[in-house]
Amino acid sequence: MDAALRAIAVFLEVLVLTGIIYCVLNGVRLAALDFGIAQRFSRPIVLFLAAVGSLLVVFFASHLSIFYPSY
Repeated sequence: MDAALRAIAVFLEVLVLTGIIYCVLNGVRLAALDFGIAQRFSRPIVLFLAAVGSLLVVFFASHLSIFYPSY
């Protein structure tokens, strides 16, 4: 039972962190749009931010699954 509760807690934390990462990276994209950068380089910026976001989610998921405390 403890392992299932731990897995659910890790999943929920990764889900919350994914939402936070999405909001922050979307803010970066909108800031680039305000500066006029994203109009010309829209697709590369979105691909770069998606790659950064994916790497962050994988990092947080692996970090939480390894170091999440069990009581």
